[in-house]
Amino acid sequence: MEDKIAALRAHLTELSANPDFVHHKWFMKWHLELVTRIALELRDHYPDADRTFVEVMALMHDYGKLLDPVNDHDPALADKGAEKLVELGFDADFAHRIAEAVKHMDRKMEVDLHEAPIEVQIVSSADACSHVTGPFMYLWWYENGDKSFEELMAGNIRKAKKDWERKVVLPEAREAFERYFDATFVQNGELPDRFVR
Repeated sequence: MEDKIAALRAHLTELSANPDFVHHKWFMKWHLELVTRIALELRDHYPDADRTFVEVMALMHDYGKLLDPVNDHDPALADKGAEKLVELGFDADFAHRIAEAVKHMDRKMEVDLHEAPIEVQIVSSADACSHVTGPFMYLWWYENGDKSFEELMAGNIRKAKKDWERKVVLPEAREAFERYFDATFVQNGELPDRFVR
């Protein structure tokens, strides 16, 4: 299985590095690898969760974005991800289950992910938590220099709130990353009534 995951990483690294992809300078290292790391750490709290499934889903959760950044949540793109997994040697049933899990996670605004399979909960929580670690928010500013800082700050707050409310569903993730989410709000203009009490 390790050779298949290595082939998947190589494929994603190549796709991510495409200069036509807006996030090509950082996406693999500062998003996909970070989501995978957090997901595997969260998985340690849920030994019944399939570790390989968690790792592959974490790597594949944004495959649609790599193929079509505008329509990245189109279910057909998740199915293309399943086809690529089969091409790389993964079992067809496993690949189909990964695609269905990604589709489930993409419906975060329509369904309660607390009720999703544990692997989906793990990757959803890891994805949201990755947005407030590393340089993710700063890289967003770098790529959107045409927007005012007020627009960028408001966008960061909206994204952080949506992530915290809809995607971070595991208590371990909430406990470990709450301080990072709180810092994101303060850094983007949601200031407390008093700093010094």
